[in-house]
Amino acid sequence: MAASPRVLAIVLAGGEGKRLMPLTADRAKPAVPFGGIYRLIDFALSNLVNSGYLRIVVLTQYKSHSLDRHVAKTWRMSTLLGNYVAPVPAQQRVGKHWYLGSADAIYQSLNLIDDERPDIVVIVGADNIYRMDFSQMVEQHIDAGFPLTVAGIRQPLSLADQFGVIEADEDNPHKIGEFLEKPTEARGLADSPTEILASMGNYVMDADALVEAVTADARDESSKHDMGGSIVPAFVKDGAAGLYDFTFNDVPGSTDRDRNYWRDVGTVEAFYEANQDLISVFPVFNLYNEQWPLYTGYVGLPPAKFVYGHRERLGHALDSIISPGVIISGGEVVGSVLSPGTRVNSWSSVRDSVLFDGVNIGRNATVNRAILDKNVVVEPGAQLGLDRERDLERGFTVTESGITVVPKGGVVRR
Repeated sequence: MAASPRVLAIVLAGGEGKRLMPLTADRAKPAVPFGGIYRLIDFALSNLVNSGYLRIVVLTQYKSHSLDRHVAKTWRMSTLLGNYVAPVPAQQRVGKHWYLGSADAIYQSLNLIDDERPDIVVIVGADNIYRMDFSQMVEQHIDAGFPLTVAGIRQPLSLADQFGVIEADEDNPHKIGEFLEKPTEARGLADSPTEILASMGNYVMDADALVEAVTADARDESSKHDMGGSIVPAFVKDGAAGLYDFTFNDVPGSTDRDRNYWRDVGTVEAFYEANQDLISVFPVFNLYNEQWPLYTGYVGLPPAKFVYGHRERLGHALDSIISPGVIISGGEVVGSVLSPGTRVNSWSSVRDSVLFDGVNIGRNATVNRAILDKNVVVEPGAQLGLDRERDLERGFTVTESGITVVPKGGVVRR
């Protein structure tokens, strides 16, 4: 039996996340809280760990303090067998400039590959919501024999202009025939004419091919220095790019409802909708799959508490996720996600909202269709999410669909 390949995982976590402002005003996008107790990066890291890949480097850059702290405190491996999750900030090892793109991030971090000496490198983004067994993709990568394999997710044909679109080779379904960056026109799949395969931003590469590719790319001044924009098209042109269809990834414990779920939470709208996906009776994305657990770092918190049981002052929550440390004291929570340490006081109402850590909702306050960042205070009697013009006047962000976002530490006055 052949020995298993030595695998290093690289998580690209340096993105600024401008479209997710103001949630990324004070933190890197992968550090944004999600689903009550998680950070966005926890999903990528959980997938890698559950896949059996326990040597992981996280490349960070933009406002990375909270991200570095979360990874360092939460993702601790046993060192007995040489396993680790290591945050690595931009090092400027090859010049006095920050990362120019994802390919340049890897190029500037080639010392990590040189130290680890892997056979294969798994490269993933840090800010999408999904479950994936990367070992199945690695297995296909080895069997197909291409130096690069790109993961594709099926998306509606109408959204082709929002993605890098992968078209399979006519003679080999595991080979990329053409790669189109946000095309205005695209062909549907042979087995599903209304869908296209969009790049997930997840790659498996032979280590020597990766080193050679990013080194050559660094010398090309006309390059975008991006994995999807530069490296993948070059391999496709040479007929050396493999295709992995995420549809056939079989994650233990998945259901028909959440199988092949993948959400890009790059905008406030998408982030809000992804949180809402969690709270139905039969969730669109299931947090409760014990066969493929999601790991995070909250420990030592007290249980959630619901107090006051009078008819006029009933502390309760319906169709919601309530995290440890939350106190609902005579208030009402419906269709919402509440993060640790949040308090909802008497006669207040929180509906269809996402509350980050330490939010305090004052008595008789109303919060509707809103995202409240950490430590936001809603003063007694204040209203949020009911009057768009009033919310804009107070300096809050309001999306086209009417989601109001209050930045970290903000105060919502009456």
